Amino acid sequence: MSPLPDRIVLVVILVFAVSWSRWEDKVLGREIALLDDDGLSRQIHLQRGRHMLANGLGRTPQMGWNGWNHFHCDVDENLVREIADAMVSTGLHKLGYEYVNLDGCWAESSRDNEGNLVPSKSKFPSGMKAVADYIHGKGLKFGIYSYAGVSYGTGQPGSLGSEDRDATAFASWDADYLKYDNFHNDSMSERERYLRMHNALAKVKRPIFYGVCDWGVDDPATWAGPIGNSWRTTRDIRNSWASMTSNADKNDAWASYAGPGGWNDPDLLEVGNGNMTTEEYRSHFSIWAIMKLAVSKFAVSRLHAITFKLIRECFGLIFKQLHSRTSFSSSAVSSLNGL
Repeated sequence: MSPLPDRIVLVVILVFAVSWSRWEDKVLGREIALLDDDGLSRQIHLQRGRHMLANGLGRTPQMGWNGWNHFHCDVDENLVREIADAMVSTGLHKLGYEYVNLDGCWAESSRDNEGNLVPSKSKFPSGMKAVADYIHGKGLKFGIYSYAGVSYGTGQPGSLGSEDRDATAFASWDADYLKYDNFHNDSMSERERYLRMHNALAKVKRPIFYGVCDWGVDDPATWAGPIGNSWRTTRDIRNSWASMTSNADKNDAWASYAGPGGWNDPDLLEVGNGNMTTEEYRSHFSIWAIMKLAVSKFAVSRLHAITFKLIRECFGLIFKQLHSRTSFSSSAVSSLNGL
């Protein structure tokens, strides 16, 4: 039998290639609608064969400030405004640091008569909406905190059983980020508790980055992709070389699960908190980048000159590592020109 003409072979190859591309786009790179147990439709993105939440957030790792590792409960609206001012005046916002996130202790110990969370009257007398407005006025984003339980040591009420009410409150305050912690779970599984808040956030009209913080106790990298934009893979970090390297080692098993839309989180950077050397902090910063993690949430007391210099030194490495392993927008990369 005579061989097929070259033109026919080429046409067959092109048709196969186009068909494969369409199948791959449909299966691996497009949004699909899934149905939760409660009938709520949610959009899921398939990233390299894994379900990833497609709420339009977390296309690059979340970056910004969280004060827990330095201030713990000693945070008020004046400090938050000071941090927002510093992030802009130092130019860190131009490097991608955009979130100013509260952690625990921002609320009164009891809900009001209608069951609503109440911002601390001594720490946040202006209310959360005013704090969010100030942060947004600086071109930054505002993060709030709650947990998938009933109560814990600081006295702030949890959101378990009040997910819809609290998600509505966070949206009404124009929150952009929710860190959802893991205390007093009432013997309910992590997956069930974190899915409930995901469903509540999906009902509000405001896009809110959802940080699943179950301390890695149930291997969230394997199941949190469809419901959250990041997930904790470790217990809380401590400001020491041993703790930092331990968290890095534990996180290593889940590196392949991170990507646009959903990120591993081995906890806050400790850079600037004073217990490690500059060289150790530089290594800490670089390791978080190499693992394509959420390289964010530096918990510095103030933006000291040495800390700012270290961040700028390391930032080039971060984007070289992350850009080579994930898809980043050109605007994110071009913001580093001149560094």
